[in-house]
Amino acid sequence: MSADPVLKLHPLGFPWPTIDPFLFCVHHDDAYPQGNAQMGPDAKLLAGRDIGQDFSRKDGWSMYHGEEVPGFPGHPHRGFETVTIVRQGLIDHSDSLGAAARFGGGDVQWLTAGAGIVHSEMFPLLKSDAPNPLELFQIWLNLPARSKMAAPHFTMFWAEDIPRLRALDTNGRETELACIAGRLPLDAGTGPNAGELQPLAPPPASWAAQDDSDVAIWTVRMAPGARWTLPAAAGQGTRRMLYFFQGASVQVGGRRIDGHAAVELDAGADVELVNGDAAGEFLVLQGRPIAEPVAQYGPFVMNTQAEIAQAMADYRRTQFGGWPWPHGAPVHGRDPARFARHPDGREERPEDLRQPA
Repeated sequence: MSADPVLKLHPLGFPWPTIDPFLFCVHHDDAYPQGNAQMGPDAKLLAGRDIGQDFSRKDGWSMYHGEEVPGFPGHPHRGFETVTIVRQGLIDHSDSLGAAARFGGGDVQWLTAGAGIVHSEMFPLLKSDAPNPLELFQIWLNLPARSKMAAPHFTMFWAEDIPRLRALDTNGRETELACIAGRLPLDAGTGPNAGELQPLAPPPASWAAQDDSDVAIWTVRMAPGARWTLPAAAGQGTRRMLYFFQGASVQVGGRRIDGHAAVELDAGADVELVNGDAAGEFLVLQGRPIAEPVAQYGPFVMNTQAEIAQAMADYRRTQFGGWPWPHGAPVHGRDPARFARHPDGREERPEDLRQPA
């Protein structure tokens, strides 16, 4: 009998447990009500909520650090990257580079904080006659010491451009995978799917941009009863975590798991997933560990406490370039169209990019 590929099981709390090179992973799933005239929740906010620090989940949603619109007003980062995957709803991004974006519905923002950036992430509720559900992952990917002071970098991956795999098992049950980072080897017997699924290029200073980092970020959706094999990682020493966050049960390499869990896997083994009776959803994070000391103070992640002290001093002195917005929690109007405005002034709208020539 082959060895059990499940190394450890962890409960899914807040945040989710992570392994090097990942620092943090959180799943926000908020059932926001209809919006008011200010694009905040059309609901009484005072009862049961500490406005400005609301993680209450009262009525199925939180204001977080927002006071009028839910979200996270301007705050600094140094020494790592944020990868934000929006499954439904919209996020309004603004930063100290002058970049801005509205994105959602499968879009991904990849932000290299590097030497220092200030950004806000607000959740405008544009529908005034219907609920405004928001669901997202935010993942923190560490930077190695040599890249912690890299120039900040703003990147958007539009949902339409993210490579996807749709595979049917022998019973015709579908598995769908979105490949945000990391090449996915494909079964040579799948015809047009043979070879590799190639992701979009990560930011240049990212650990994921190193050929031997073996970083992968994949989301997986499986139909009830579907079977699919998660292929072995390419690199030696790679670690892999499978987050089972939606569904009733799953068999992982023959081990039945009831209830949601973070499953640390043997990354060097192919692992068959057999979904249970309800639609199942998973997040896969893997990578070769950076294996360096981690010193963290809130939004700063460096290698030593002296570097943390320097980060705090630099932020107090420079504000990481300052804040070019009229207030700390910008939102970008009522037009629901997605867009990105880059620091150099270049604008992109995913709908425009796909218009016929």
